[in-house]
Amino acid sequence: MALNLDDLGITPAGLDAVRPFAVEALDVRGRAVALGPVLENILDRHDYPEPVSRLLAEAIVLTSLLGTSLKFDGRFTLQTQTDGPVSMLVVDFATPDAIRACATFDREMVEELMAGGKATQEVLLGRGHLAMTIDQGRHMQRYQGLVELDGISMEEVARRYFERSEQIPTEVRLGVGELFTRQEGEGPNKSWTAGGVLIQFLPEAPERMKQADIDPGDAPEGVSPHEIDEDDAWVEAKVLVDTIKDVELTDPEVSVEMLLFRLFHERGVRLFEPQPLADKCSCSRDKIEGVLAGFSAEEIEHMTVDGKIVVTCEFCSSRYDFDAS
Repeated sequence: MALNLDDLGITPAGLDAVRPFAVEALDVRGRAVALGPVLENILDRHDYPEPVSRLLAEAIVLTSLLGTSLKFDGRFTLQTQTDGPVSMLVVDFATPDAIRACATFDREMVEELMAGGKATQEVLLGRGHLAMTIDQGRHMQRYQGLVELDGISMEEVARRYFERSEQIPTEVRLGVGELFTRQEGEGPNKSWTAGGVLIQFLPEAPERMKQADIDPGDAPEGVSPHEIDEDDAWVEAKVLVDTIKDVELTDPEVSVEMLLFRLFHERGVRLFEPQPLADKCSCSRDKIEGVLAGFSAEEIEHMTVDGKIVVTCEFCSSRYDFDAS
């Protein structure tokens, strides 16, 4: 029998909203998201090659899950810097709901990899690092965590980030898909869809969260790696999340509430108010004019073409024209 959320008194969060939840029987808290128009608007605006769009979409999902967890007015930024064909990804979330994103890549190299069927996430990113930055404003110190990118997935990035920076057992599943629809008399229309689930193990007794020490990579020969038996509740939660199929994360007909009910109904899942997301950029004419005012006359002259300075925002593609005088 199909699950009817109305019968349970649950209003679906819908697309472009993060749903916080808790599975108290397993000492687990988490967040789930399904992205639709917000993701489509961002990717359609840039018109990136398909594998670049897919890579940026995963970064947007991960940023949505992490950024909406901020308990203060601030900004969460995810940024990669690597030697791969996609040399940089930037996803910026500003509380309470604004998200924007862009990518820097070598189009010729990406198209060559696509032609050879080798445009995998690992190859596109190459080697480098991913930085997650939390900014609480000009009067507060910024916090930044780094994760080495050495052929790992975005899902593994999140695991390593929390393991090393906050020592919180974390599991995450991300999915990106393309939705094809057809209207009578028209060709197929393609749009992007994506989703994700992140869970963390937060028991009251901190000793239950113990994790194995990180392998230093240079231990003497014959030394056994440090191992710790994981808590049974956390093992169960991870096994359940591992059963999530990509189609469950990308099908608009499968709400996050339906997915969470399927995963945790035997244990009981508690839902909290959803947090909406919006495609918003923080650029403005006044901000850019303020930046230009800081350049020297020589630098302004170098930027000037036919008496004008043209600035295009890399995030939202908005164009601003200024008279050089």
